[in-house]
Amino acid sequence: MIIDKHRRFSSTTRESEKFKPEFKKFLHGGDVQNLVEAGRLHPNSHVAQVVSAGIIEYDGVGQSGGDPTASLELVTSALRDSISETLIQLKRGLGFLATIGSTAPFVGLFGTVVGIINAFRSIAATGSGGMSVVSGGIAEALVSTAMGIFVAIPAVVAFNHFTGKIETFHVEMNRASSQLVNRLFKIPELKGLDVEMADVKAPTVKKEGPAYATR
Repeated sequence: MIIDKHRRFSSTTRESEKFKPEFKKFLHGGDVQNLVEAGRLHPNSHVAQVVSAGIIEYDGVGQSGGDPTASLELVTSALRDSISETLIQLKRGLGFLATIGSTAPFVGLFGTVVGIINAFRSIAATGSGGMSVVSGGIAEALVSTAMGIFVAIPAVVAFNHFTGKIETFHVEMNRASSQLVNRLFKIPELKGLDVEMADVKAPTVKKEGPAYATR
């Protein structure tokens, strides 16, 4: 589980780093087709998945004859859904690691109790408390404790590490979605603002007539 998750996160990070330069080009006026093609080449990238979802929704509204500027809510909803779906995929298996990390010490403690019980049974059976009598049960108890700790520590460390990675991925996806919305809808808004400013008439200055002196 830990090795599989590490490979998945490494692939996600590596492909996202390859996708980000193409996304930056698009933000600075690049071709949208190049961005879509880059998203197809990096399907494991969390950033590419979110950006592709927004582009597909925006392009779908445009092809259906809708107003691209009015599709802000639809694109934002598509981005939110894509982020949620990507997070679900990234978090898959973390609950299992958390369960192992929290329950393994108790399983080891249970083995410790069983080992101590066996040690006391040996004492009761022989009627003496020498080391040779209790050593077997004590050894069993210590081995159970060690196994529980051995399993719990890597699980807890891996869970915390992967959780931190997911938080970083979440921030990157939110940033990419905000940048995409600004790129798609900033230009139409500015054009509309320019038209409104052009319709505003310049104020006219009322000219005063010649002044006449009173006699």
